[in-house]
Amino acid sequence: MACCMSGPRSHLFSATLVLLIVNAPVSPAPAADTGFPWEVALPGYRYEFPRDHFNHPNYQTEWWYYTGNLKTPNGHRYGFELTFFRQGIARPVMPPPGANPGRVHPGDQDAYTPGRWRLDDIWLAHLALSDLDGARFLHFERMNRAGPGLAGADFSTRRIWNGNWQVQFDAPASGAQPAQHLQAVSDDFTLQLTLASQKPPAIHGIEGVSQKAPGRGQASHYISYTRLDASGTLALAGQSFSLAGTAWMDHEFFSHQLTPEQVGWDWMSIHLANNEELMLYRLRRADGAPDPFSAGTFVDARGATRHLAAADFSLTPGAAWTSPTTHAQYPVHWTVRVPALALELTLSTPLDSQELVSTNQYWPTYWEGAVTIHGVRQGAVVTGVGYLEMTGYDQAVALPK
Repeated sequence: MACCMSGPRSHLFSATLVLLIVNAPVSPAPAADTGFPWEVALPGYRYEFPRDHFNHPNYQTEWWYYTGNLKTPNGHRYGFELTFFRQGIARPVMPPPGANPGRVHPGDQDAYTPGRWRLDDIWLAHLALSDLDGARFLHFERMNRAGPGLAGADFSTRRIWNGNWQVQFDAPASGAQPAQHLQAVSDDFTLQLTLASQKPPAIHGIEGVSQKAPGRGQASHYISYTRLDASGTLALAGQSFSLAGTAWMDHEFFSHQLTPEQVGWDWMSIHLANNEELMLYRLRRADGAPDPFSAGTFVDARGATRHLAAADFSLTPGAAWTSPTTHAQYPVHWTVRVPALALELTLSTPLDSQELVSTNQYWPTYWEGAVTIHGVRQGAVVTGVGYLEMTGYDQAVALPK
């Protein structure tokens, strides 16, 4: 998953930052007896909230995804995406008793006193605004190391951030879901939202893991807030607008890679007007066929979840849009069928051009954008909004190892 910055100044900044981050000295990885390689997602994981909303440094890859559909008081439609990524470079290990605490690497001269600029993780972030009625798509990219507080995801402060893009969690009252305060400042716009969850977090998969391929650890731990009431402001083109709508938050951490046969995925989050939600992903094989480890989750109006295996649903692509930049062809119309739920939906987008072109080696180019939904649920007409993500259409996805 990736994004690109617009304008020559932004490209220069991005290129300079990549050189500073990638060419910095990296401590050697821990030896096998320290537990290297990375921890993997296994059945039986015991989730603990709010702790599990934040950083899991023993897993190599982690991301936090915020997307949503918003409107101004006069009905003008916007979509937004704010995503934070952590890609582990060197796994942290615990110091022996009596040593200074910290993230350490055997072989370091000061092994138990990590420097602020040590490159343990690369932190990326993407920001996009889809002006659905104005036919504009604005998007930006950031890359940082943690350094002296440049980026991170910290439980003690309940904050996820990269520069002045951040999400701050409130400390909730007992039994309540925390409000989340989103802020993203760019050259073109500033977005500030408060997100209030109407349901508890959904845990996807079976026995706490979302299995992506055969074999031990070929999986992720995957959590979502599936219905967040969003309200706030957008400053754009010298004007400020009030916004309200519905958002979705995904948090996933893992250490597996796609198999050689898996070239990408199609993922969608769906908010139905009847207060139900649906998450579906189709892992796509090189021959275009869906992978048998594709899956999804249905969330009912009360917040109860139901796992959906690949055989429980179908995602059928329709008309495609061709990117003028990458020449990739993205199916921007889809038909969704879940027979056991008596559910059939069509997805389409008001804005075809929502491709985020990667400028670095860590995430692929992908399409992610707002969609509108019409269909039938148990014989009744249903409508909704959602977000659609498609990867591997420009070139096969290869997550960093």
